Amino acid sequence: MDIRAQISMMFHLDKCIGCHTCSVACKNIWTDRKGAEYMWWNNVETKPGTGYPTKWEDQDVYKGGWKTRGQDITLRGAGKLRGLLNIFHNPHLPVIDDYYEPFTYKYLDLIESPAQDDQPTARPVSMITGKPIDIKMGPNWDDDLSGTPDFARRDPNLANLTPAEQEAMFQLEKMAFFYLPRICNHCLNPACVASCPSGAIYKRGEDGVVLINQKVCRAWRMCVTACPYKKSYYNWSTGKSEKCILCYPRLEAGHAPACMHSCVGRIRYLGVMLYDADRIQEAASAPEDELVDRQLDMLLDPFDPEIIAAAKANGVSDSTIKSAQLSPVYRFVKEWGMALPLHPEFRTLPMLFYVPPLLPVMASVSEARAADQKSKMAPMAKKWEDDWLYNTSTEELWGTIDQVRFPIQYMANMFGAGDGARVTEVLKKLMAVRIHRRDVTVGDMKPAKVKATLADVNLTPEQADEIYTLSTLARFDQRFVIPPAHREQAIEMLDFTGDAKGSVGFGFREQPARGN
Repeated sequence: MDIRAQISMMFHLDKCIGCHTCSVACKNIWTDRKGAEYMWWNNVETKPGTGYPTKWEDQDVYKGGWKTRGQDITLRGAGKLRGLLNIFHNPHLPVIDDYYEPFTYKYLDLIESPAQDDQPTARPVSMITGKPIDIKMGPNWDDDLSGTPDFARRDPNLANLTPAEQEAMFQLEKMAFFYLPRICNHCLNPACVASCPSGAIYKRGEDGVVLINQKVCRAWRMCVTACPYKKSYYNWSTGKSEKCILCYPRLEAGHAPACMHSCVGRIRYLGVMLYDADRIQEAASAPEDELVDRQLDMLLDPFDPEIIAAAKANGVSDSTIKSAQLSPVYRFVKEWGMALPLHPEFRTLPMLFYVPPLLPVMASVSEARAADQKSKMAPMAKKWEDDWLYNTSTEELWGTIDQVRFPIQYMANMFGAGDGARVTEVLKKLMAVRIHRRDVTVGDMKPAKVKATLADVNLTPEQADEIYTLSTLARFDQRFVIPPAHREQAIEMLDFTGDAKGSVGFGFREQPARGN
């Protein structure tokens, strides 16, 4: 076993309110400069929707990620041969219109405009050319527009939904949507690293954070093509590629990344996961219906004495192992089985996991049942009829998983490689915790029903309480378990020979002063 440590993340989508505070925090710190105006290392999308850049999930267009080739895998749109063929013209790169042309306003026109009959306006101007433009797109242009034909109906995840399922989603009176925050997944099998001709992209050994060495980058932009999540960007001013660095300077100082620290809904969790690097190829090349299982099997139990011994033998520090044992991500992903990777079919083995949204549960009644009861209720008072049809008693309110507002297959296309049973299992656990907590706080549930609901998803009342606590009442240090940085180990990993070929990180070629 080749046991390594990976900083991993988990987002609880039932708690995201779509406020974009995370995006603004990241923008202000990392991409508020020339050439990076259009970059949003953290962005929040409305689903269903086309996302940012437009239809990033459609790999028939962008050729990102990996595909199987016999018993192995190969990059879908990059690699040695494809890179050579597309070195001067890459048709699979997103263009600026797929993102949006960044703009600002000529605010001085409001102040310096001479007296006239018309009200002066601040014209939008491009932040790239400086010329006036007509605004046609933005990073969250489709915010909350889940029912529109221009955005929601062009979502690639709708491809295998029946027309009836799609229409049920888009009826105005039943419009349903949820928010999907995204950052770089810092994958275990990153396509961006494999595609880079200059070797500028690498995965840090101590925590698995994927970075781009700005001194080595030669702007081939193969990483932009190869990343199926489109989280590698090209800076048109510096001529370098850039991406989310998981705020590693903050992590090394014991602070949570900016997007996570600022999250209003407290949907974000961060912790260490131990994994077996020897199983990466096996997991990434697995049949599509086994991808999620193989990836989760790679993630190891940090309490197992054999795993601990093997991790120490491979250089993993005691403090990192302790952090892995306290990791909230481990609990959600492995212990409780409630968090899934986004688009595992891309085969990059992403280390950002999501708890799929259960979404509000609405009282519902079948058309046949309603018609039958209406015929019997003619003599009844109108108020009694309305009360029955829109029953919000406990038994009616919880209903079944199939009665929630979102088709299971849609979320299976995002989080389960098309396996609806896996998403259903997670949603049932979320529902079971709700039912259990309703019984604890209100006490109007039938004890037998509560017990049967928990047993059906293999949860004990104690586990349901732990899930509830970590989801809603967790302290800051419980949501973010950050391992101490070991600077002495990082220094040992550097090559101080002065040879440029041995340089790592962001271009260190000389030993830093011990006092710094």
